[in-house]
Amino acid sequence: MNNKTFIKGALLVVLVVLLLAPFTFLKPKSLTKVELSQPTQSIIVKKAIKKPVIKKIIEKPLHQVNLPDFAAISDVKEKKQQFFDFIRPSIDRENAKLLVKRAKLEFWLEQVSLELQLSDVDLTLLADLVKRYRVNKRASVLQQVNDLLVRIDIIPAPLVLVQAANESAWGTSRFSRIGLNFFGIWCYREGCGMVPGGRNKGAKHEVAAFKSVDAAVARYFYNINSHNAYRVFRVIRFELRSQGQPLNPEILATGLLPYSERGADYVIDITKMLRQNKQYF
Repeated sequence: MNNKTFIKGALLVVLVVLLLAPFTFLKPKSLTKVELSQPTQSIIVKKAIKKPVIKKIIEKPLHQVNLPDFAAISDVKEKKQQFFDFIRPSIDRENAKLLVKRAKLEFWLEQVSLELQLSDVDLTLLADLVKRYRVNKRASVLQQVNDLLVRIDIIPAPLVLVQAANESAWGTSRFSRIGLNFFGIWCYREGCGMVPGGRNKGAKHEVAAFKSVDAAVARYFYNINSHNAYRVFRVIRFELRSQGQPLNPEILATGLLPYSERGADYVIDITKMLRQNKQYF
């Protein structure tokens, strides 16, 4: 092998070494502690936070009534019609009972006005009504009969229907479904009904529960016709009667200010509902 060949071989070796040197002798960059402690995004594993499982308590109805599932009726007109049709018969029955009592009172009024003595049976019935409707038992028989005629009277069905719809959210509220309470009626004996979810600490009231729609409607009528809070309502109704005017639901609604804490706004809502739902009455 001559010098030229040796030189060419040597140059070739040097060239190869020079080409490979940057990669062969380059030390890998050492990872700092900080880099080692910071996992790359691809390997981050987050532990799933377990949310507490809230078990939904299903309340059993406190009645045996086959109540329509009004919440499942998507068509608004159909829901309204079914709700009114469901409540209306109980209202009509209660009004019919009140008209029978009024007829008896009017007969007694005629008898007493003619200075005729009531029978013992009639006096017993009168005493029961005086007690039930909170009339002054020390007043004269004539005054008692007149006072009862102010209290014992019908309530127009449209007014009762829209109040029931308003108070029960068209039959979908908890209290209407579980306790047939379509009117937001309270009771004050422990266990008399359903405990409101937002009841203030120390409060004792419950939302009354009923076994039938008739019972719920009868309690509503009794409250309006006997409680002192609705004296103005009864006066308005009596004045309409005295003047031979129809018992206009919108006029009577003005006597319901005490029915809700919302006062005038509540009366306005009821009046609007009366106008908006005339087609169903």
